[in-house]
Amino acid sequence: MADTIADTRRLFSKPQNLNDAYGPPSNFLEIDVSNPETVGVGRTRFTTYEIRLKTNLPIFKLKESRVRRRYSDFEWLRGELERDSKVVVPPLPGKALFRQLPFRGDDGIFDDSFIEERRAGLEQFLNKVAGHPLAQNERCLHMFLQDESVDKTYTPSKIRQA
Repeated sequence: MADTIADTRRLFSKPQNLNDAYGPPSNFLEIDVSNPETVGVGRTRFTTYEIRLKTNLPIFKLKESRVRRRYSDFEWLRGELERDSKVVVPPLPGKALFRQLPFRGDDGIFDDSFIEERRAGLEQFLNKVAGHPLAQNERCLHMFLQDESVDKTYTPSKIRQA
């Protein structure tokens, strides 16, 4: 009978000190998508987003980086990850085709509320993807997050920890 009763004794753990409680986390990866900027005119008009990364994960060569990307770059990254990794890649926020129609009463895809909604969706997408251990090994993710420009002719490969 005693064998079937769950053991309710507390696990012994070492007491937490101030450094454990308030020191830097053991592993962290922070990605913010912010500061949208719309550039160009007419058909060449598009919005870019600033991507800021801070991490102490050894797989990333830079512990802090800041790059600008447009929506089509996010589409490229998603396609690369779907093709080359074993990761189930989350969806991007939609293309908003209806917002691109002429004669709308607002600025369409350049409307502030739409840009903010898309920014939040892109940030959520990036944090999900970059937080996945298998995706962290993909060269395309590192290039997207840390290189000044995206070389879409790169050779897909895995990143080895430094």
